Amino acid sequence: MKVTRREFVRGGISAFSLSFAAPAFLSELARAQGASRRNLVVLYLSGGNDSLSTLIPYQDSFYYSRRPTIAVPAATVLQVGTDGSGRAMGLHPRLTGLRQIFNEGKLALIQRTGYPNSSRSHFLGTDIWHTANPANSVGTGWLGRYLDTLPSPVDPLVGWATQREVPRSMMGNKVSVPAIPSISGYAFQSPNAGVEATYSRQAMTSLASHLPVDRPHLAFVNGTTQAALSTLDRVASVGTYNGSVTYGADGLSQAFKAAAGAMVRGIGTKVFWVQTGGYDTHATQNTNAANAGYANLMGTVNAAITTFYTDLKNQGLLQDTMVILFSEFGRRITENGSNGTDHGAAGLMMAIGGSVNGGLYGTSPNLNPFSGNPTLENSGGDVTHETDFRSVYARVIDNWLGASSVNILGADFRKASLSFI
Repeated sequence: MKVTRREFVRGGISAFSLSFAAPAFLSELARAQGASRRNLVVLYLSGGNDSLSTLIPYQDSFYYSRRPTIAVPAATVLQVGTDGSGRAMGLHPRLTGLRQIFNEGKLALIQRTGYPNSSRSHFLGTDIWHTANPANSVGTGWLGRYLDTLPSPVDPLVGWATQREVPRSMMGNKVSVPAIPSISGYAFQSPNAGVEATYSRQAMTSLASHLPVDRPHLAFVNGTTQAALSTLDRVASVGTYNGSVTYGADGLSQAFKAAAGAMVRGIGTKVFWVQTGGYDTHATQNTNAANAGYANLMGTVNAAITTFYTDLKNQGLLQDTMVILFSEFGRRITENGSNGTDHGAAGLMMAIGGSVNGGLYGTSPNLNPFSGNPTLENSGGDVTHETDFRSVYARVIDNWLGASSVNILGADFRKASLSFI
């Protein structure tokens, strides 16, 4: 029985009881209200992550014959079970914390994500993932378009990029996101000190309060200044956050610490962008070295995410937080002559959080380069995508952020089997 908004208002709880199911508009309202409490952290691995060294098909003989130097030995992988194709999969041995999160059912590993005719360019590939539009990679970002849908007034700190420049992903038409790589550096700069500095800030606040309607450019500058000044104390409060666990001193761990502090302090940020580099591993990939190359990258990611996850669990915020991870492309299957891997096609995405339905999503490629192998492309040199990355975005937008992925992405990329949230 379908109940309209008018019938619900007129009949109250009796109308709801007789329907045996919540009216559609109430379900939408509940989803939106739930989304308003949720946090999204995007972790971008810049350079093109070698997904076959992150999630390893350790029983595929072609994985070892095509990577005689850099393959991760089967005996060292952290087993996570078999995927939908029946292939046994395991995480890189440095990802011990992520394997524990997987065992808790809170890590989703989404295999073979990408898009048709994958670009091998770092710049174009990055822009495509940022805009979610391979046909127009110079437009607004998918997160920026989401932030543009939020009801006005939008908090100036609704988004936070923890790097020096705001990524295209967070660029919209209406909402501006600050780039705050350093909390201590995000402060009012005055040539004076002490009480004189306070007077300087008060004077600047007073000057920026005037928004002349007949001078739109000045009004824009003053309005931007007002927004920045209003955020200073809130950002400063994040700088005093120590966490329930100790974060590493590396940049990635400190970025996650800032995100955790912003959540605990409740400063109003909803979407965080965290980025780390070093994944363009053309030479000396050192997949198995203890403290070098790719193994070191995995160790850094593992420590940062695990600490963040544990901190939020201790703070009671894990259920309201999701981390998604991706890179601009995967890498070629066969190692090159420099003991590294070159730019490839499909890669790996992850989703982590207290509300995530963990597990293996999608199927691993068959790495046998026989003619007609449907899981490979470019004469068997690259992994073919099985899941459009925009389908993952769509799931996050619809089921986590409570918005419309069709409107934000410009088409329907929803995929029912992606039930990680």
